Amino acid sequence: MRLTCIDAVLIATTTLTHLVKAQYPNASPKHLNLTTIASPVDPSIKISYKIPHGACNTAFESQPQYTGWVSLPGDFPTNTFFWFVGARDQQANTSLTIWLNGGPGSSSMFGFFTENGPCEVVDNGADKFTTIAREWGWDRASNMLFIDQPNQVGFSYDVPTNGSIDLLTNSVYIPPAERPNSVPPAAYLNGTFSSMNASNTANTTETAAVAIWHMLQGLLSALPELNPPRDKILGVNLFSESYGGKYGPAFAYKWEEMNAARSNKSMPNSTTNATTVDIRLASLGIVNGCVDDLIQAPYYPIMAVNNPYGLAAINSIRARMANASFYTDGGCRDLINQCRSAVASQDPDNNGSVPDVNSICESAYNNCTNNVMLPYSDAGRSVYDISALLPDSFPPRQYLEYVNTPEFQAAIGTSLNYTETNNQVAAAFVSTGDYEREAMVPKLASLLNAGVRVGLIYGDRDYICNWLGGEAVSLALAQSVAGYASSFPSAGYAPIIVNDTYIGGAVRQFGNLSFSRVYQAGHFVPAYQPATAFEVFARIIRGDSVSTGENVDLGAYGTDGDANATSSLNLPASPEQTCWLRDVSGSCSEDQQSAILNGKGFVVNGALQTGPTVTSPSTTTVLATSTMTTQLTGLFTATATPSSAASPIQRPNVDGLHLGAAAAIVMLVIS
Repeated sequence: MRLTCIDAVLIATTTLTHLVKAQYPNASPKHLNLTTIASPVDPSIKISYKIPHGACNTAFESQPQYTGWVSLPGDFPTNTFFWFVGARDQQANTSLTIWLNGGPGSSSMFGFFTENGPCEVVDNGADKFTTIAREWGWDRASNMLFIDQPNQVGFSYDVPTNGSIDLLTNSVYIPPAERPNSVPPAAYLNGTFSSMNASNTANTTETAAVAIWHMLQGLLSALPELNPPRDKILGVNLFSESYGGKYGPAFAYKWEEMNAARSNKSMPNSTTNATTVDIRLASLGIVNGCVDDLIQAPYYPIMAVNNPYGLAAINSIRARMANASFYTDGGCRDLINQCRSAVASQDPDNNGSVPDVNSICESAYNNCTNNVMLPYSDAGRSVYDISALLPDSFPPRQYLEYVNTPEFQAAIGTSLNYTETNNQVAAAFVSTGDYEREAMVPKLASLLNAGVRVGLIYGDRDYICNWLGGEAVSLALAQSVAGYASSFPSAGYAPIIVNDTYIGGAVRQFGNLSFSRVYQAGHFVPAYQPATAFEVFARIIRGDSVSTGENVDLGAYGTDGDANATSSLNLPASPEQTCWLRDVSGSCSEDQQSAILNGKGFVVNGALQTGPTVTSPSTTTVLATSTMTTQLTGLFTATATPSSAASPIQRPNVDGLHLGAAAAIVMLVIS
């Protein structure tokens, strides 16, 4: 996505009130307590891991967990962080789902703690936190593997390096720098980061795909719970979000490409067929993905003025100008085509190593962003949720404090403080114009032709990777695959039946391809509509009807219903806003930023309070999993269509689930 989740980061503060004190994590081997082994497929790949006791309370204590790093040899140190969580029951234990957040440069810990992970962080008294099992965590249907990538994102790193961060600007200084007089001590912290060297990470989706293939080769062959069967074939699902509209197709295609090379004994370099693992993809899911601007960019001005919620975010003249800028000579469309022609002729491996090509593609990206997408900024609304006025305060951000506590750091074995978004990684991708370099529909078509299930899932309140553009991608994909060109568009939209009383969206499904419009959901669909997102996910990976959850023969299945998903809904009121000290630029108003600068207000559990008194959160009562009354396992299969669809209930309670206090996001990292 063009606007990253957040640049919120690091350590806590020393003034305003009591918060976690700034600290460098204890990096001694004894304290980290990691077990290090060599990969059976490549001894030069090392896996350092541990059981993260107490870091994430899952639905059942019997669920296995591992956190760790896969260290790859290469031109620079690469240590890729992963978190594996076993499924909640035996039936779900037969599949593995890999989750990737987008950015580029955004950590998958955002998804883990605020969207679909097995647990969520809750307040447990003043400046204290705990975790509880997430009712609709995706571990309910599958083993889950969350990966921080590319290198230097989240808990992944090249070289642990001490530095300083200015929370007001999200600028990181290596080595540690003296605090400017204009910045209060509360907003200027020391910690341990990656090197922030933009040369020590991927700069294109293609180079990131190669790195993750090697990372998975090491990991899947080493951890007992992930060992493939004796024939070395392992079926996996890959789900990715936002910039994952590029990651997902590229990574999955790379796996298929390497599988084919393994089969015909043409593996590159020193990699041998006998030692590599066949990563057999079962399904690919893309959640509000930005897949291809040639297809999706024209829908930015349309979404701004002609969305299902009746919101005219900008005036019609501004929208027409944005639309015209896509089609004009020398405009967005022309520049993307020039970029792709240059890549094909001068950088066919797509590794971002040709400066002239990078310049052409970066110019295309800047043109499309500034002229087609950014006019929406006139609205003063979130790009992730058209209902939210800026600053947007969702999802909740308690986890940013929690993951920087010494107790959590020791539990997972990290020597770094956590940063949610790495600006240097984002800048590396911008510098090559990666956003516009490659058409991903051909790769999606190849996957569909190979029998991979492809599910496109889009929340209908998102602007930045909106559902109108996502629907257009689904239709373009269908046109690229024999047997789908007429059958997929002619399949009608059926209701997504979430439970006996609730319809969560509409889905068009034919064969292995589905497109879901999720009602009343913004960009991060599992955070806005957890039950709906879970049911859609589970049905995709099981090969069921996305509408009902029934076991169907996908070779002969297509949905029936309306030709278009044009249902109109009421736009909820903009939610109350919360200012988080670890995300000042994304979550705090000008008045709140001024209060921080002037040392006014109180900070409790990471959130700024500017009133005359401090409201301390009450201690959370955490029940043992054996005493919970909420059903934490199982899937739903519909036997009838309920009468109620998504109602205009103010988030975050749209599908009947209370997600907690609102919180924070949104910062423009690309000018």
